[in-house]
Amino acid sequence: MVIDFHTHIFPDKLAPRAYEVLSINAKAAGYKPIHKLTKAELIAKMDESGVDLSVVCPVATKPTQSEKNLEWGVSINDDRIVTIAGLFPDKESWRKNVDSALSMGYKGIKLHPEYQNFILDSDEMLPLYDYAFSKDMFILFHAGFDPIGKEPFKSNPQMFLHLVEEFKGAKIVAAHFGGHAQWDDVETYLAGKDIYLDTSMGFEYFGKEKFLSILAKHGARKILFGSDSPWSNTAGELATLKGLPISDADKDMILYKNACKLLEIQ
Repeated sequence: MVIDFHTHIFPDKLAPRAYEVLSINAKAAGYKPIHKLTKAELIAKMDESGVDLSVVCPVATKPTQSEKNLEWGVSINDDRIVTIAGLFPDKESWRKNVDSALSMGYKGIKLHPEYQNFILDSDEMLPLYDYAFSKDMFILFHAGFDPIGKEPFKSNPQMFLHLVEEFKGAKIVAAHFGGHAQWDDVETYLAGKDIYLDTSMGFEYFGKEKFLSILAKHGARKILFGSDSPWSNTAGELATLKGLPISDADKDMILYKNACKLLEIQ
């Protein structure tokens, strides 16, 4: 089984415009989209690359999008798609939105420091995380470089370490293998800590040697295969991972077993 823990699509009516806008930023960063952000095209790419289930990660860029994201996510879930809650982290509605997500069956939340304009480990954000973690939800955070951001970026491995220490036992997932373009610091500060790292954006950037070095220190139980589709080549990322000199047991954990645990899939 293969679960892609990090993908992006939009409602069919919004996808063309989203593709147009996001592709401008992606092109500037050298990303080449492999589909046009619709569910049908994502599933077609899943079939081509051998992915059984994709986790869709909406990003709310304003408070009014939280409720819409929740409703849309439920509407597209099926045997190939699981959506996590794309919530905007505003103080006024955070608790209500988390409770709504739970009542609708969501297991996790997606947050993006750059798009949502917050510092990952700022004091004002900690109560919001605490509430979600108290409900046994996981939070998948964008981590590190993003084409729309400027240095210093609003997240880094040191900030994630702060969260790990602040919320012991919490289900924290740092995308882009702990911090896009920050992998030396990931190895220094996060390898071996109680945090999940997804592999999105991906072997083309951090490379096989860095992946294996971090894996040796971190272990396979806290690593999730993710592509960031459509901004990364899912088939290529999957082929690279499957071809690495690691055990089948480790591959199984990375490819689906760890994801099943977070998503509560039997």
